[in-house]
Amino acid sequence: MGRTYDNEFKQYVARLVVDEGKPATEVAREMDVPYKTMNRWTREYRKEKEAKAEELNYVTPSEYRKREKELLDRIQELEEENEIVKKAAHIFMNQKK
Repeated sequence: MGRTYDNEFKQYVARLVVDEGKPATEVAREMDVPYKTMNRWTREYRKEKEAKAEELNYVTPSEYRKREKELLDRIQELEEENEIVKKAAHIFMNQKK
């Protein structure tokens, strides 16, 4: 039976390759881990990382509608402010004449 590694070690090795960009063959040699084993760990780590990223980016329909309403309200507010600034600029320009 082969060696067993704890999850912390597997995560560390996978992070070296995935997050820090170190060459996989070099990490496998330095850590004295078979390349195929380390490659499996990095694949699993990438999948976990992608799954977490997808969870963070998921927005429910109600959250989406709420955010959309907030943005539309903000657009309307900015358009109103823009009109006020235009009118004020027009008034000041006429006073200078």
